[in-house]
Amino acid sequence: MIGKVFEIKKPLICYFMAGYPSVEDSIKTAEVLLENGADILEVGFPFSDPVADGITIQAAHEKAVKDGITPVKVFEITKTIKERFPDKPLIAMSYYNPIFKMGEENFCKIAKENGIDGLIVPDLPPEEGESLKKIANQYGLSVIFLLAPTSHEKRVKLVSSMSDDFIYYVSITGITGERESLPWQELKSKVEEIKKMTDKKIAVGFGVSKGEHAKIISSFADGVIVGSAIVKLQGKKDFEGLKSLVKELHDSIS
Repeated sequence: MIGKVFEIKKPLICYFMAGYPSVEDSIKTAEVLLENGADILEVGFPFSDPVADGITIQAAHEKAVKDGITPVKVFEITKTIKERFPDKPLIAMSYYNPIFKMGEENFCKIAKENGIDGLIVPDLPPEEGESLKKIANQYGLSVIFLLAPTSHEKRVKLVSSMSDDFIYYVSITGITGERESLPWQELKSKVEEIKKMTDKKIAVGFGVSKGEHAKIISSFADGVIVGSAIVKLQGKKDFEGLKSLVKELHDSIS
């Protein structure tokens, strides 16, 4: 399902936090995203120690964890979203610990039953991801691994062989968050370099917050990922702001 979207277009992939600032608000966020231009949703699973995330998403994790948003509750949310938008792929974005606690097989089984199409586990390196990938694939789930600017050729080839459908390229080292501008030339040459080593699609995320960013990224990458800018508006329940942001991002992708 995820791969098919990449065949048709350069997708806008939007991250939101499940259960934040409330269950209902997070479902409303997903609806606004999908009705206004998001092609794929990344569903944030709240976790107590979100090491790869910046201040905006960390705060969302913290509140959702405090409010008792467990993976089981997240799956109730994804089921609701999938029933309303059956053709839109949903990717679970979870740190490894909640998956480990539930058991890899149990997590994948329940994920599949509740509308999830793929997994991204930011703190699971591909060297340690074989077991999860095997189980996830058995349940028809894609697993997407990450590459960073520091990734060397050996790592690129490993991630390419392990990643289903696309590779998530982290545009800058460090934690997630909105940025005014990104090192475009460097980013472009790095993505082009990776493309010479793999035939997998490459979606770029981390730091994307406006149409201008999406336009530039889509000129050399295969997909655009947006997170913190969405979660910021989600936390304020600014659904009008969210609507205009997603439309702007969607319309900017070439």
